[in-house]
Amino acid sequence: MRKFIPYGRQYIDEEDIQAVVEVLRSDFITTGPKVAELENTITGYIGAKHAVAVSNGTAALHAACFAAGIGPGDEVITTPMTFSATANCILYMGGRPVFADIDPITYNIDPRDIEKKITDKTKAVIPVHFTGQPCDMDEIMRIADKYGLTVIEDGAHAMGAEYKGRKIGTIGTMTTLSFHPVKHITTGEGGAVLTDDKLLYEKMLLFRVNGITKDSDKMERNEGLWFCEQHSLGFNYKLTDIQAALGISQFKKLDFFLERRRKYAALYSGLLEQVEGIIVPKQLQYVNSAWHLYIIKLDLAKIRLSRRQVFDELRKRNIGVHVHYIPVYYHPYYRSLGYSRGMCPEAEALYESIITLPLYPSMEEEDIYYVADNLKDILRS
Repeated sequence: MRKFIPYGRQYIDEEDIQAVVEVLRSDFITTGPKVAELENTITGYIGAKHAVAVSNGTAALHAACFAAGIGPGDEVITTPMTFSATANCILYMGGRPVFADIDPITYNIDPRDIEKKITDKTKAVIPVHFTGQPCDMDEIMRIADKYGLTVIEDGAHAMGAEYKGRKIGTIGTMTTLSFHPVKHITTGEGGAVLTDDKLLYEKMLLFRVNGITKDSDKMERNEGLWFCEQHSLGFNYKLTDIQAALGISQFKKLDFFLERRRKYAALYSGLLEQVEGIIVPKQLQYVNSAWHLYIIKLDLAKIRLSRRQVFDELRKRNIGVHVHYIPVYYHPYYRSLGYSRGMCPEAEALYESIITLPLYPSMEEEDIYYVADNLKDILRS
């Protein structure tokens, strides 16, 4: 039996391991100089002015919503085709997620539906660069400027992606990143928020350390070197130097990782785009996707098989396919809050027919051929 091919996994080499070992032998293993070095590495690569490294991608979203001032009674528009953390972070702050439908071509949030969902309670928009393909940021920023909204880009899928020549992380008010093992680089768990706004940056720095400052310039009084003050309610969302060292080492390989992902995505499309019953993902001409995920859409009327049958058969052949995502408001918790099916027809139709194929830098070309050949075999039989 062929080895199992997961849908995604980390790429760790000896250089990464040595970077972590060096920190373990140093004076700092929790938050220290390596965290600041990682933040500088991120801003240097992407071009944003400020980065705040945090413990995971969900913490990054939470920090961004905190900095944006989301509170009880506020509405924030986002997509249902995302991991639930994107919407959960709005609830953490007492706000209410409002789901806008997707563009059936790109699978990204549809700006036209964003504008339809705006009310006098709307405070922000969280577009998700789904699979790594940037959203229509020109239109989203136009709408945000028109209605005075904060734009928090969920860039968990889009490290290194470009929109009209600009890297994701330099367009919206804030952009969040994830460093989970299946993402473009990993720190084990980890994330970051990017912004050009110094005030938002300072709010998030405080937020990740329980709202406590030791900066004498910001304190009401200073009783000595031991003194500190809590100025807001925050969380312990700090990243460790152990994790940061891994992230810095990983960043050296990011361009290689992106090259591999783009190469394998193109190979998949070449092998599958002429197969009856399969719709390969479309990339717009003015974007350069980071290809976090490669998602095919099944034309169920043509293949006369259910998505479940195709999925299960691929799994039997040791191909670790997945489905991204269950629409957020399908989950029982969201239904308990009053959300229901039928809210976003395009997103719901997409969910019923998609499968995520394996895609990660440590794959070999033969793995891509194995996945494509078996998929075609299942559809033929």
